[in-house]
Amino acid sequence: MARAKQSESSAEGRTDAIALLKADHRQVEEWFEQFEKARDSERKQTLATQICEALKVHTTIEEEIFYPAFLGATGETDIHHEAEVEHNGAKKLIAEIEESSPEDEYFDARVTVLSEMIKHHVREEEKSDGMFSKARDSDMDLDALGEQLQARKSELEGDVDDSDDTPTPRGQKEGRQPGRMARGSG
Repeated sequence: MARAKQSESSAEGRTDAIALLKADHRQVEEWFEQFEKARDSERKQTLATQICEALKVHTTIEEEIFYPAFLGATGETDIHHEAEVEHNGAKKLIAEIEESSPEDEYFDARVTVLSEMIKHHVREEEKSDGMFSKARDSDMDLDALGEQLQARKSELEGDVDDSDDTPTPRGQKEGRQPGRMARGSG
C-alpha cells in the first residue's frame, strides 16, 4: 500500500529509479525523432533546447544520485566509468548546441551526433548485462532512489516552489521545460 501511495505522489506514477530514468530516455528519443523530421528552424531550435535541457537534468541526477549508488552497491567500476565518460562527451556537444542555432551550418550535424551518442549510451545502460540490469540484481533500494531522483529532477527543472528562492518565470506552465526556450537562437 505504501508503494502505491508513493507512486501517486511521484511524477507519472514512477518511484522506481530505473523506470524514471527509462522514461527520460524515451522522452528524449521522441524529441530526437521529431528533430529529424522538423524542417522549420524555430521548431528545430525548440526541440534542440528541450533535448539539451532534459539531458542536462538527466545526466545531473544520474551523476549525483544513481551512479554513486550503483557503484557502491555493485562495485562495477568499468560500467560506471564508461557511463561517466559518455556523459562528459555528451555535455561538450550539448554546450556547442546551446551556443549555436539552426542558422549555424553544423547545428543539425551536432544534434544528429548527440542523438547517436545518446542512443549508444541508452543501449549500454539498458542492455541485459548493463547498468540497469546489474542495479536490479543488486541490493539497491530502487524505490527510494527513484524518489531521490524525482525530487532532484524537480528541483533542477524549477518545479519546486518552496525550496527554490528564484521565482518561476512568468508564463511558465507545468510540463514546460524551464530555461533557454524563450531565449531564441542564443
